[in-house]
Amino acid sequence: MSKAPFEMIYRDGVSPAIHKYPGLGYRITREQGMIVERDVAVAMRDGVRLYADVHRPEGTDKVPALLVWGPYGKHRPFQYEYFHNYADVRKEWISSYTMFEGPDPLYWVPRGYAIIHVDIRGTWGSEGDASFWCHDEGRDGYDFVEWAAAQEWCTGKVGMTGVSYLAIAQWQVAATQPPHLAAILPWEGLSDMYREFAFHGGIPETTFTPVWQKSISYSMNRVEDIAAMMKEHPLSDAYWATKVANFSKIEVPALVVASWSDQGLHLRGTLEAYKAIASKQKWLYIHGRKKWETFHHPDSVEMQRTFFDHFLRGEKTAVLSWPQVKLEVRKAYYDGSFRAENEWPLARTQFRKLFLDARNGSLGDKPVRSAAQAEYDAPGDESRCPSAYHRERVEFDYVFAEKTELTGHMKLRLWVEAPDADDMDLFVAIQKFDRKGRYVPFAGFNCLEDGPVALGWLRASHRELDKKRSTAQQPWLLHLRKLKLKRGVPTPVDIEIWPSSTLFAKGEKLRVVVQGSDIYKYARWIVRAGHPKTINAGQHIIHTGGKYDSHLLVPVIPSKRA
Repeated sequence: MSKAPFEMIYRDGVSPAIHKYPGLGYRITREQGMIVERDVAVAMRDGVRLYADVHRPEGTDKVPALLVWGPYGKHRPFQYEYFHNYADVRKEWISSYTMFEGPDPLYWVPRGYAIIHVDIRGTWGSEGDASFWCHDEGRDGYDFVEWAAAQEWCTGKVGMTGVSYLAIAQWQVAATQPPHLAAILPWEGLSDMYREFAFHGGIPETTFTPVWQKSISYSMNRVEDIAAMMKEHPLSDAYWATKVANFSKIEVPALVVASWSDQGLHLRGTLEAYKAIASKQKWLYIHGRKKWETFHHPDSVEMQRTFFDHFLRGEKTAVLSWPQVKLEVRKAYYDGSFRAENEWPLARTQFRKLFLDARNGSLGDKPVRSAAQAEYDAPGDESRCPSAYHRERVEFDYVFAEKTELTGHMKLRLWVEAPDADDMDLFVAIQKFDRKGRYVPFAGFNCLEDGPVALGWLRASHRELDKKRSTAQQPWLLHLRKLKLKRGVPTPVDIEIWPSSTLFAKGEKLRVVVQGSDIYKYARWIVRAGHPKTINAGQHIIHTGGKYDSHLLVPVIPSKRA
């Protein structure tokens, strides 16, 4: 594979035997009306062999192939019962042939497709050392697409589909432009590992990362040590650049799916990739629900088939009449309505500043004349200070005078000070409350049910902006150097609030929460993004009013009729 300008740190793989790995050995069987070939060896350009399971229809008719590319084990049907409420995936929606976050062969094969489950380089029985979400993986995907297209049972058309890792890989593979890749369907896949996975706002993510590392480490060889690479590469450098695809090279038809619920993982990157890819035929679908339930829901599966039937089977389906963008405007948890749009972000957005006032914890439509400040204890630990003085967070509320839809990025401008430190980690949540003051929850991460409207993060020393990529509503951090704070000196910072879409009725409330630790905390066994290792010390101060123009910039969407 290619030689990188940095040294990759590997760890020894975990024996696949602990997960009932059957071992390698080619075999072909007929099961449930399918021909199933297991452990098909496919050589990459450097001679390394990857192993795949191929599920295809019986008979002599040639069919297109859907490539399912992931590290979680082609032999392992995912057990959704490990997640709360079965992750709302109904048992009748999937079969034992369904690979984690992938399509069900028992649905697709009878409808004229081959499903290929691949154990990627260095995982399970596949040869080589594993590195993830990188340009080398894209080249492996190129070789595999071209191998699939050349099989005697294949029409020569290949697509890619799947959720999360299975989506992220599609950006890398499609950017290499395999001649026989006919369409992709990335369902919630981040596109910038540094900003969206490893360092939210420059703050290291250390809760989800070790759990994910374990899930990708079953190998006969070595696997990339993500935690060690994060420690070695705390800034955005050449290592992280290998994990960002060249989106300008992606030209194949694409159905891109995102979820407002995936704050802290896939949401931002999915939307950024959609904006950046060069595909002339691309569609965006944004829901606000749980990812696995929505992916496997029968209505969603039919949407997926409508897309692939058009581009892989050459059938005249409704795809070309679809709106460019279809998004859900949420009212509450699983309460929302879908609407067609022409573009993303929405061209008719009207940005409005809501100014913070530390005197009374409010947000207002007009600049605040009088300067004030609000303090909170950054570590959020009551044992560190007398309870009478303890304040873990600050909150600012805005009550809507009329029904208002907010769809898009928000930006929080804060003037901050850390009297006891030269840096600070800031955690922000946007929340909704009804007219009676009750918290309004939304779907969160993969299976949570008490999530926020949106989240944002920033380590103050990472506040330097990329002037070319930043916009008024979306600050883009460089992450190239650390700019320490001066003690006792208020400093302006711009915090990117990840995109969302929420409808507020008259009298309902938007709340901005700022604190020095994760705002949503759960039991350790609930997998989600977390940042327990902050650099905070002492108190944080937020300045508002006068020369301190602390404000929240919100994306107001007028009705199409207006």
